[in-house]
Amino acid sequence: MLYSVRGKLIHTTASSAVVECGGVGFDCQTTLNTLKTLRLGSEVTLYTYLNVREDALELFGFATKTELETFKTLISVSGVGPKAGLSVLSELSPEQVAMAIATDDIKTITRAQGIGKKIAQRIVLELKDKLAKGMATDSGFSGIGAGAAAATGGNVPKALEALGVLGYTPSDVSPVLATLDSSLPVEQLIALTLKQMGRQ
Repeated sequence: MLYSVRGKLIHTTASSAVVECGGVGFDCQTTLNTLKTLRLGSEVTLYTYLNVREDALELFGFATKTELETFKTLISVSGVGPKAGLSVLSELSPEQVAMAIATDDIKTITRAQGIGKKIAQRIVLELKDKLAKGMATDSGFSGIGAGAAAATGGNVPKALEALGVLGYTPSDVSPVLATLDSSLPVEQLIALTLKQMGRQ
């Protein structure tokens, strides 16, 4: 319903940012990582997610589309609500979340406030399962996408898997990964790919 809000940042709290658009202040719950990028009094754009409950409408805002998509991916896990999603993304970047899931790194996810071992295990299990199904149904993976990843080698397969956690298909990201230095650390490959995807 609401794709984004753009306007003057008029107020922030420890967990929200108020953006004034056309005289209306939109209170967006957000992550510490997004808050770090915002400056009071400046014009900002937040990519939004509207959570509709029986007793409330909650607006969530993020500095990047990648952070928003990662948030939506996290809250698709059973038992993981918006507060838990914000908590994970306040502690970890989208790239770190993808890496943790791709490498079964439950300990890293439990660094987020209020996220215990059981929830972290569920996040890893469910999202890895989604990733496996996505790869199986992505016809591009057996064609050009897989060829590019295989030809590049190095850390590309790990980056490909982690990007799958964020919802990207191998055929989407393989052409970009094929242009990067495969010896770069996985996290850097992910970050560079997301940057390039953002420009396209």
